Amino acid sequence: MIRFVRNSFRLLAMARTLARHDALFPLALVPGGKALAFFARLTAPFSGRSDLPPGRRLARALEELGPAFIKLGQTLATRSDLIGDDVAADLSTLQDRLPPFSAKIAKRIITEQLAEPFDVLFAEFGEEPVAAASIAQVHFATTPDGREVAVKVLRPDIKVRFARDLDLFYWVAEIVELTQPRLRRLKPVETVKALEDSVHLEMDLRFEAAAASEFRDNFESDPTYYIPQIDWERTAEHVMTMERVKGVRIDNVEALDRMGIDRSALLAKAAGAFFQQVFRDGFFHADMHPGNLFVDETGRVSIVDFGIMGRVDRQTRLYLAEMLLGFLTRDYHRVAEVHFEAGYVPRNQSLQTFQQACRSIGEPILGKELSDISVGRLLGQLFQITEQFGMETQPQLLMLQKTMIVAEGLSRILSPNENMWELSRPLIEEWMRENLGPEAKIKEATLQAGSMLRRLPRVLEAAEKASSVLTDQGLRLHPETVAAMRGKSGNNQRKSGVSRQTLVLWVAIIALGIAVYLK
Repeated sequence: MIRFVRNSFRLLAMARTLARHDALFPLALVPGGKALAFFARLTAPFSGRSDLPPGRRLARALEELGPAFIKLGQTLATRSDLIGDDVAADLSTLQDRLPPFSAKIAKRIITEQLAEPFDVLFAEFGEEPVAAASIAQVHFATTPDGREVAVKVLRPDIKVRFARDLDLFYWVAEIVELTQPRLRRLKPVETVKALEDSVHLEMDLRFEAAAASEFRDNFESDPTYYIPQIDWERTAEHVMTMERVKGVRIDNVEALDRMGIDRSALLAKAAGAFFQQVFRDGFFHADMHPGNLFVDETGRVSIVDFGIMGRVDRQTRLYLAEMLLGFLTRDYHRVAEVHFEAGYVPRNQSLQTFQQACRSIGEPILGKELSDISVGRLLGQLFQITEQFGMETQPQLLMLQKTMIVAEGLSRILSPNENMWELSRPLIEEWMRENLGPEAKIKEATLQAGSMLRRLPRVLEAAEKASSVLTDQGLRLHPETVAAMRGKSGNNQRKSGVSRQTLVLWVAIIALGIAVYLK
């Protein structure tokens, strides 16, 4: 009851903020949302700009509501199936910026977390943060041995604020799932859980440092794509220190031109690196906005901020590769088959009808000029039409789709007449040969055979133990079982031929033997 009262008042306060920005339309998803919106309009009349599109108005309201709502908006930007393409596109530009906290507080947190005097840790420390987001802010500093570093410090009391807001999100999502059966396939509670998991990882900067370290290992042999090194001695739960990178933002085309950077070659590097993240490693940077990508005078791309990362397992990568290849070659039958094989679409649906739906998405997009083709938007529309086919939301693909759209937007800034997918096509074809061609199937069969051989000693050991038990203790059967094997009934009357019980018994013994062998 306390939770109900507390969250009801908080929901009303949120509705009033939405009303001030004329962004009440999300309340349509909440039971009683229309009445709540009506009351909010009466108590908090609209005071924003009516000429802004709905998504932009919603973004402004979420920025006013605070850090958790900004993160919620960024999560919703991946859910075009829930809020529509236009609103999702507007939310993808949501700026994760908040007023900074003082350098004095930052220094106190650093000293407490690292348990060392501040002047032992840093010789110089920038008083003004270079970035201040919803969860942390960043200061430039210099270590006593002269290394230039960037120090990320968690906001004070941020965990308490997020816990309160996440409880509200869960409460609303639970009500939606309980009262709106048509929205259950969109998994609102699971969406909030994904947000919570992501935020918890972001709030422990050791996890972000580990992600950066893994990412650096993945690209260690790539001289064109650089990941800064973590300073583990100056990293703790609420503090992360990494090597400072220098350069201009990747979307600053004027500066790139002044530096003599070939933007077409730069796009090819970025496209190749993105492909390697997703398909080679299954571990990708899911916050690739231009503010996290920098280019130095040699044309090398450096990437920062590893708080939001995505993972795609190998089987999903194989399905995704076949799905994209099917679309790009207009093999809609194969696209539909992949969805059924992956279990994304239930078997009780019509393959032919789903194939027709895939064609309705692919033809309008793939019929455009190469430079205008958006694979990210293609996937977004695919997720939208799946409601009628009972396809459940795939969170890992939604995050990837959002990242694709951001990457495509960046590619159009760098070189408007080129398509990043065409530039990375040689990598795609090579990966497809290695993972989907005959050689890959032979390799997979070899690995499976090797796995069976590794299991063979355990199988033989289990058989030996079973044999030892039978030798030492014998096989004890129930009297009725013995009678059945002798072909006798329960009243000891002889039956002719093989009895039914005997047949069942021997089938069971054979099945048991097979199970032991395959163990």
